[in-house]
Amino acid sequence: MAGLDLGMMLGGFVVGLGADIVEVARIQGVLERQGERFLSRVFTEEERAYCSGMKYPHKHYAARFAAKEAVSKAFTTGIGAELGWRSVSIHHGSRHEPLVRLDEQGERLLRRIGGTRVVISLSHTDKDALAVAAILRE
Repeated sequence: MAGLDLGMMLGGFVVGLGADIVEVARIQGVLERQGERFLSRVFTEEERAYCSGMKYPHKHYAARFAAKEAVSKAFTTGIGAELGWRSVSIHHGSRHEPLVRLDEQGERLLRRIGGTRVVISLSHTDKDALAVAAILRE
């Protein structure tokens, strides 16, 4: 394993796995119809600042919407009483990789199921946004 950065390896046991795909046009339509109401209900300030600064914000909002759904599926709760829309926030690490930040509610749920962290992968095209989330126990 010479030359391999062990800090970049994931490791651990998978406690939960979730995936979601959303049509970018669907999110764009909701943004056009509901605007601020949708944004403030679903996305954190950090996510809104990031997405709004992009050339095509709707693509980035769609990826984050899919991420929230994927994380909720990994928890097996869906979005609702145990995990809210803004309980999950996507931000970027030092290599611009997507990272998951949980609020207090999300952190309590993570501990309750025996997880130690959530990892995420995002992708989007002009048509679709995809997210895959895994809850790990290290």
